[in-house]
Amino acid sequence: MTPSMDRLFDYRDFHFVLRVEPTDTNLFMPAVRCESGPGGAQQVALPADTDPYSSEAEAWRHAEQQAMRWVHDRTGDGQGQF
Repeated sequence: MTPSMDRLFDYRDFHFVLRVEPTDTNLFMPAVRCESGPGGAQQVALPADTDPYSSEAEAWRHAEQQAMRWVHDRTGDGQGQF
């Protein structure tokens, strides 16, 4: 099992740390934490919103998309800008 590494991800002045953790069943679970953002956004771990993925690449894509959705939910932009 390959250990996870963090990736930094910036989107619309919000700064995230993304992580993909391998599971015991050879799947990959994404995790997202907001580190900072406009207006003094505080550090917060986003809730897990998916089942593990069969590939690491899929899990990374989901982590990025979850971060973007989270920003859109807080800025009122909707998801039409993916």
